[in-house]
Amino acid sequence: MAVASIQNQYQNYSPTQLKGQQLDQSDFLRLMTAQLSQQDPFNPVDNQQMVAQMAQFSSLAAASETNTVLKNISDQLTAQTKLLQDIKAATPAPTPASTPTT
Repeated sequence: MAVASIQNQYQNYSPTQLKGQQLDQSDFLRLMTAQLSQQDPFNPVDNQQMVAQMAQFSSLAAASETNTVLKNISDQLTAQTKLLQDIKAATPAPTPASTPTT
């Protein structure tokens, strides 16, 4: 059957093979512009679908930006923790003060 041949062809496919080949915002805008310029004027793309696609891309871009910011914060906290550990290791322990006897 045709389905079996397709399954056999893609049985070793894994999404990680496309790593580094992901589309970004400029690619999306280029595709959207091409789609709009090639659409049939008597049967245009449904506006709701177009807005839904744009909203999904916007939320994806926002999530990606959030991940980048959180990664930067994590890196800064890690660096600060390391610095504080180095400072603590380099600082001599205080000696207990001797109390005068009377």
